[in-house]
Amino acid sequence: MIKSMTAFARRDVQDRQGTLTCEIRTVNHRYLEPSFRLPEALRELENPFREELRKQLKRGKVDVSIRLQSASAGVPGFEINEEIANAVNEAANHVNRILDNPAHINALDVLRWPGVLSVPEQDFSSVREAALALFRETVAELAIVREREGERLRPLFDTRLTQMKTLVATVRENMPGLLKAQDEHLRERFRKAGVELEPERIAQEMVMLAQKSDVAEELDRLDAHISEVIDTLGRDEAIGRRLDFLMQELNREANTLSSKSIDAGVTRAAVDLKVLIEQMREQVQNLE
Repeated sequence: MIKSMTAFARRDVQDRQGTLTCEIRTVNHRYLEPSFRLPEALRELENPFREELRKQLKRGKVDVSIRLQSASAGVPGFEINEEIANAVNEAANHVNRILDNPAHINALDVLRWPGVLSVPEQDFSSVREAALALFRETVAELAIVREREGERLRPLFDTRLTQMKTLVATVRENMPGLLKAQDEHLRERFRKAGVELEPERIAQEMVMLAQKSDVAEELDRLDAHISEVIDTLGRDEAIGRRLDFLMQELNREANTLSSKSIDAGVTRAAVDLKVLIEQMREQVQNLE
């Protein structure tokens, strides 16, 4: 299964305390690199979220955003600790009786005293459970999107691999004729130059030329690498790194084929191979 590293998924869920929204975006990256934007109430879920991502994804830069829209739109209520407030007030009155010119103490002064005013702590346990379930559903949807996006690239790979196999087969088929044409061309040059060479010398020259221009090994390796790419595309695992390595190997053999070329047709075939390899390599960079 071909999986793309570029995908987006979004899901919502209603909770008694509000609406939870989870969005996950992924792009290509050498490793799995998640980052999270979470409400403070859900901050403790970051580690479980990371574990869930590791189960579903192998590579990619992952941006996770979870928002909680509270169901209560009003201002949160406050709690006043009357015992502390009374103690502060009594202490202030006691000091005022000692001073000659006491300062007036108002309600805001009392409220500012630590511990007098507080916001009731909310129970977010149900929200955390809902957020964890929502995150798992969103990651599962993201994995499906990545598979769908990856499978859209399969025709691109199939077409180019077929074209590459045809180019390699054509060069292999034409090589004997090219060597024969080189033999005739060499003899013709000697005749025009009025140089008489022994048949053994001509045979030696042709052996040296054949050795310099022998691309059988490169063609065999190209065929082997193409077959390995086809096999890798059928694997049910993360294949991006392996395919990237195979693209490098294919490009190396195409370069060698070009450097050994003794014919414009072979040179064109090598260039066409490199173009096809580069087109595949650009897409491979985005595969998991």
